[in-house]
Amino acid sequence: MYMKEFVVELDAYGGMQDITAKVEEIVRKSGKKAGIAVVFVQGSTASVTTIEYEPGLKKDLPAIMEKLAPYGADYKHHDTWHDDNGASHIRASIIGASISVPFRDGKLLLGTWQQIVVINWDTRARERKVIVTVL
Repeated sequence: MYMKEFVVELDAYGGMQDITAKVEEIVRKSGKKAGIAVVFVQGSTASVTTIEYEPGLKKDLPAIMEKLAPYGADYKHHDTWHDDNGASHIRASIIGASISVPFRDGKLLLGTWQQIVVINWDTRARERKVIVTVL
């Protein structure tokens, strides 16, 4: 096993960053020939997934999430903590906090248009810690 972490700064309300190159660098440095890279983001209002990281989809994904879990809706979470990020928690739960990506010869086995992204759904900009475990 080999584990590394790094931090990304993300805007609020669906700020997204392509972390594919960073994850692949960690896999290469691990020295492992083949296996799985588990990519995990800390925090209950952030997600990791794969997407074609292009301007249209970078707008489409947050737009779809707004239909599923609108920021302006009344969430019981707001009553509990007197804050405004109930939708952020729901969105993060829908997509999830981690993914597993196979690799071979130090190269992630992603599709041609498939990039790994981390997304901040919170209502404020955040630094997010990403942990990559190479198995």
